[in-house]
Amino acid sequence: MTTLEIRDLHVDVAQTDTDAEPIHILKGVNLTVSSGETHAIMGPNGSGKSTLSYAIAGHPKYVVTQGSITLDGENVLEMSVDERARAGLFLAMQYPVEVPGVSMSNFLRTAATAVRGEAPKLRHWVKETKEAMTALEIDPSFGERSVNEGFSGGEKKRHEILQLDLLKPKIAILDETDSGLDVDALRVVSEGVNRYKEREHGGILLITHYTRILRYIKPDFVHVFVGGRVVESAGPELADELEENGYVRFTSAPAAG
Repeated sequence: MTTLEIRDLHVDVAQTDTDAEPIHILKGVNLTVSSGETHAIMGPNGSGKSTLSYAIAGHPKYVVTQGSITLDGENVLEMSVDERARAGLFLAMQYPVEVPGVSMSNFLRTAATAVRGEAPKLRHWVKETKEAMTALEIDPSFGERSVNEGFSGGEKKRHEILQLDLLKPKIAILDETDSGLDVDALRVVSEGVNRYKEREHGGILLITHYTRILRYIKPDFVHVFVGGRVVESAGPELADELEENGYVRFTSAPAAG
């Protein structure tokens, strides 16, 4: 059993103007994600959902000023970005970056070697990647293309889930993985996430604006994020309410502590 525990998390974001004061985005987030659980975080634009994901992953622009993040009791905030990945944290980014000159196949095998502690045996690795790419309907030729270079939005998101499949983290943070996906790509990506949860019994923190992905990936818990904190938590029925009524009930009232 793995547990990601976030307590009273406050995060500032540095502005591009170096003389400007940092912006206080997260204002006391409390959240616990355990193995086999799917947590959906929903909220309006600018509420701090992506800031939470970057703070967990260790993005240097996002500075934790108060609170704690632990993974199985270990202090995540004391880990470097690569140490967090090796400890079992995974972030599928909202806007995956392009890495010219590095092939997808080399990138994936290098990442798997770093996470697993040894290079996967080549014959087994070829079979493993082929099966994963087939399941995600990824053309094998993509393995020789540079990471995300010239990929469509849907192709980038499929490759994020390919990494999820191959790296087998303990906790997967999916930051708006459904954005920019057509109906077919949404189905394929969602099936990939469900396979990961079933095979690895992994914990999932799914950040989204829309309920459409929740028709494929069934959440155990839904959290409403407003003003840099969780203002309400409930079961899947909360997503149905948000689909019908939006966030007005939460944005028109003062944020809870």
